Order: sequence, then structure tokens, then C-alpha cells
Amino acid sequence: MESGEKKIHKGVYLLPNALTTGAMFAGFYSIIAGINGHFIAAAVAVVVAGVLDGLDGRVARLTNTQSEFGVQYDSLSDLISFGLAPALLAFNWSLSSLRDISPLAGKLGWLAAFLFAACAALRLARFNTQVAKSDKTYFQGLASPAAAGTLVATIWFFADQDVAGESVRWLMLFETVALGLLMFSRVRYFSFKTWPMGDRIPIGFLFLVVLVFVLLAIDPPTVLMVLGVVYVLSGLVVTVLGRQQWKARRQRRKARKDKSEAEEP
Repeated sequence: MESGEKKIHKGVYLLPNALTTGAMFAGFYSIIAGINGHFIAAAVAVVVAGVLDGLDGRVARLTNTQSEFGVQYDSLSDLISFGLAPALLAFNWSLSSLRDISPLAGKLGWLAAFLFAACAALRLARFNTQVAKSDKTYFQGLASPAAAGTLVATIWFFADQDVAGESVRWLMLFETVALGLLMFSRVRYFSFKTWPMGDRIPIGFLFLVVLVFVLLAIDPPTVLMVLGVVYVLSGLVVTVLGRQQWKARRQRRKARKDKSEAEEP
């Protein structure tokens, strides 16, 4: 083999790709369950897909089994689990009832679902092309698992409260469109990839983890929906504050420059 020839590795790493396959299976199951009218099961399946998706990358890094194949496979799995599955669930549970109002409203329903899925695909494509130079602390745009989790947690909450999808169809239309647009926006969201900074964490954080588990055991859909909404709003707050700080720094630089020019003979 010539020295300049790149060696091609055969085979793939089992553990991280098995987790990715599990996430894709959960997303596909969500689609089937939603079509059959099992909306709570469909929402739970997307949440399970999110847990597995969070594990596969961490397992790959911990075991040093990262690969380009795994990156691409994970993106395709994410498109199914966090793009198509939540969009179809929102449509089957609520947005499809918009056609009872008028043909135009019915079109808005399936177009909103398509917009969510398309924005998930666009965000994944942008993330893959910018991953080498992206900021590890913040995501640019709402991550597709977070958007999908917030959407299905809302559906799970209303279904658990025996609220019919058609009674909140305009709310679901707004939420589906808003989450889709946030995925492809430039709003910054904390990624949690660089925290904690070391092997040890503050004991207060461990208490918060225990508290979240207790609350999830009491009322999973409500807690998940609240966490999702808080995270979605946090990105808007972080972005607004960041822009204000950037403007303040620019004004200070301009003031120093004007002052130095005025002092020159």
C-alpha cells in the first residue's frame, strides 16, 4: 500500500450504532403507533428515542469508537425520530382536524407538519457541515431532539388530561411552526457538552437530578413539557442578552477609538 493512500476500515462499531438503531426503531414505532391512534405510546417512543440518542454519542466518546459512519447514521436516525415522527404525531393527533374548518386550514395543518420535518432536516445538514468549527458550548438553533421532545411532551400532556386534539389545534399549529423555525434559526441554546468541566460535579447538581427523577415519577408529561418550554425560552433569553452585550462592547470599543483619535496631536 502506498504511503499516501488512505486505509479503509471495514466494519462498524457495535455499541454506539446499536444505540442509534434503537433510537431509530423507537422513532419508527412512534410513527406506527400514531397512525393507529395510540398517541401517548407514540409520544413516549420519541422520548425513548431521545434518551438513546443522547447515549450513543457519549458511549462512542467514552469508548473511543467515533466514526464518520456513526455520525452520518446518527443524522439519518435523528431525521426519522425527531423530524418525521413528531411531525406526523402532531398531524395525526391534532393538525389533521383543521380540515374540518376549511380546505385552506387543512392545508395549513399538513404544511406545518412538513415545515417541522423539513427544518429538522435542514438543521441536521447545517450541523454536519459546520460541526468542525462550531461552538461546543452553544447550539446554533434549537436541537432537533429538544424540539421533538417539547412537541411530543405537549401532546402527551394534553392526551393524558383527556383533551381532544381538535380543541387545541391552533395552539399545536403555532407550536409546530415555532419549534420548526427555531431549529433552523440562529438562536443560541446551551449544549451541555462542556459541562461539567471536570470529573466532579457540585453536590447541588446531584440533588437537582434526584429532584427531576422524583418529579418525573409523579407526573412525566407535565414535567417534560415544562422542561421543554423552559429550555426553548432559555435560548431566546440567551440570544437577546448576548446581542445586548455585543452591542455594549462595540459601543465601548468605538468610544475608546474616538477618544484615542481625539487625543492625537
